[in-house]
Amino acid sequence: MPLLVMKFGGTSVATLDRIARASKRVAREVANGYDVIVVVSAMAGKTNELVGWVEETAPLYDAREYDAVVASGEIVTAGLMALRLQEMEIPARSWQGWQVPVKTTSAHSSARIEDIGTEAINQKFKEGFKVAVVAGFQGISPEGRVTTLGRGGSDTTAVAFAAAFGAERCDIYTDVDGVYTTDPRIEDKARKLDRIAFEEMLELASLGAKVLQTRSVELAMRFKVKLRVLSSFEEYDPNAGTLVCDEEEIVEQNAVSGVAYSRDEAKMTLISVADRPGIASAIFTPLSDAGVNVDMIVQNISEEGRTDMTFSCPTNQVKRAEEALSKAKENGAINYREIVSDTDVAKVSVVGIGMRSHAGIAAKMFSVMAREGINIKVITTSEIKISVLIDRKYMELAVQSLHDAFELDKA
Repeated sequence: MPLLVMKFGGTSVATLDRIARASKRVAREVANGYDVIVVVSAMAGKTNELVGWVEETAPLYDAREYDAVVASGEIVTAGLMALRLQEMEIPARSWQGWQVPVKTTSAHSSARIEDIGTEAINQKFKEGFKVAVVAGFQGISPEGRVTTLGRGGSDTTAVAFAAAFGAERCDIYTDVDGVYTTDPRIEDKARKLDRIAFEEMLELASLGAKVLQTRSVELAMRFKVKLRVLSSFEEYDPNAGTLVCDEEEIVEQNAVSGVAYSRDEAKMTLISVADRPGIASAIFTPLSDAGVNVDMIVQNISEEGRTDMTFSCPTNQVKRAEEALSKAKENGAINYREIVSDTDVAKVSVVGIGMRSHAGIAAKMFSVMAREGINIKVITTSEIKISVLIDRKYMELAVQSLHDAFELDKA
């Protein structure tokens, strides 16, 4: 039998009625001749509730017990969906991570999948079971303890199962009906894409688009797993959603496929740093050790042996960055005059694999910003992406103007 993986996010299984609705979608695929592995998230809001209980009980909690508690949300959903499918006379069984088994590293609350056993579930399919409902977001460590994969880990679970079982496709059901050229809440002319390349989706996910979790896209690209993003709230349509696939499967590619943004960015500048070999390492190693996610980096031209170093990071990591750099200064690892932090900025990016063969994308982007009177603070580029840091008050204007300039509302 051909195999399909279907993943349902928290909003898609938030109530018993929604679990029943999701189960009908599974039943339709069974009727189409598929064996189905369903990966489920916890019911919407349940994970936050469980995390809250842990933190209230033990602020300095044991990460192993945190995982034991938080993993229970997905277990409940998996059991309820298996029961619903059985009530529909579809042979189904629920599976917890350790039962599969989903073998992971020992990094509790942020474990990575190392191997997925296929024998047990395949045996159930041979016995006549049509659906395996797997609790997402969890696995088992080499020590035999329950682990969790971090937020968004159910997406990663689904893609990993699709790769391990050689699934025809992995369908990600969520509360949006596909991947758009930009956020429809900001630009009402945003257009749903029929297809998008893995690389583009990876850039959009890492830049703040919350449709798919970054690790899941990385995994799909690595193992060539076709992903389809679609809504669990719309009527059945075999051609619905957006297919995330190889670049070769997209017949004609626009220069720019989408405009992404990240609102919660901060710009930090070390004023008057010694310009010497190893200074970048001396600055960014303490930041890495402190868990600061540094993104854009710019070093000014040196004057009299001193320079300024600017970088961006998430707004909620500014205090951590300041403490790490102050400690490095006290230890004599680096010397600077002051740290200037600007927490009122945003990052706006244009993404497209068509940039490889189209010249003038950067010039066009910058001319649009100039025309709208938007000052660019920092610029970074890659082969298929250009990102700028701007004042946050101009973020929506920048997204709308770029969407219009690159005619993303047109197919």
